[in-house]
Amino acid sequence: MPTPEQRLDDLGIVLPEPMKPVATYVPYAMTGNLLFVSGQVSATPEGRMLGRLGENMELSAGQHAARQCAINIIAQCKAALGDLSRVKRVVKLGGFVNAHPDFTDIPQVINGCSDLMVEVFGEAGKHARSAVACPVLPLGVAVEVDAVIEFAG
Repeated sequence: MPTPEQRLDDLGIVLPEPMKPVATYVPYAMTGNLLFVSGQVSATPEGRMLGRLGENMELSAGQHAARQCAINIIAQCKAALGDLSRVKRVVKLGGFVNAHPDFTDIPQVINGCSDLMVEVFGEAGKHARSAVACPVLPLGVAVEVDAVIEFAG
C-alpha cells in the first residue's frame, strides 16, 4: 500500500513550505492525538488565488482553489507530524467559499479539497465536513479550509 508521500508524488504534488499565520494565531495546535490545522487559504508559492464564486470565478476554478487549500493543509500536517503516515484519519474539514449570494454550489467547490484528501490518505481521508458561503474571505482569497486530523503517537 503506497504511503501518503508516495501518493503525492504519483499525483505530481510537491508540498510547499507551510504558510505562516497572517495574524495572532498558530498554524496548527495539537492536543491528545488530534491536530487542529488553522484555516488554509487558496494560495500557492506564486501568490493568492483570488475571486468570488458566481461573480468572477467559475466552479472549476473554485474547485482548483479548494484543492490548493488541501495541499496547504497537508503541508501543515507534514510540518506538525514529520511523517504523513502518522495520519490516522481526516476527521473534519470546514470549508469557506467567497461567493456571490446567488451562488449555491458551495459543496461542489469544497469537493476540490475533500477529493484530494481521499486521493492522498485513502479511506483515512474520508471525513465529516461543513461548507459555507461567505461574502468575503481574508486577503480576498476564493476559498479557505480548516481541518481536524487524528494522528498516531
